[in-house]
Amino acid sequence: MSFENEILLRPRFKLEIPTKAEEALKTFEEVKKKQNEFVVKRIDNHVIIQFPKKKQHFWSPQLHIEIDEEGEQKSVIRGLFGPGPTVWTMFMFFHFIVGGLFIGFAVWAYSNWSLKHSYSYQVTGMVAMIVLWFLLYFAGRIGKAKGKPEIKQLCAFLENTLDLKDVKQQEDCV
Repeated sequence: MSFENEILLRPRFKLEIPTKAEEALKTFEEVKKKQNEFVVKRIDNHVIIQFPKKKQHFWSPQLHIEIDEEGEQKSVIRGLFGPGPTVWTMFMFFHFIVGGLFIGFAVWAYSNWSLKHSYSYQVTGMVAMIVLWFLLYFAGRIGKAKGKPEIKQLCAFLENTLDLKDVKQQEDCV
């Protein structure tokens, strides 16, 4: 799957591995102690892989994977690349504020229109919110582009850790 021309800001993938889930999770526990290039955190069947603080920048991605048992000797890995939780929360907060202000300006414009008053300031505010929303969207796209090399590093780390070179993937990691 190519993420180049897609609208996704948080790319996802899914692949099957010929390993039990617990074995794969233990592999991450072992690798965590042997290397310092990535920070690996495990909670139940979830693994979060991110760069150390000193290597991170504002747009640095992290990889969140979930490993579930699927039969006797098979597991499914579901992965999600995205910015850190703080950056993602801030980004969503800005989107909700812009959406709320747009609705507020729309209600205010409708009220003024129905009262036969001027509503040009409100329409200007609505247009400004649309422009701001597009700016936020393109900022996210720029952030995704800046993080693309790091996404490839995270993907390579995942493939090397679980030895996925020969695994038939339903969707490519990147």
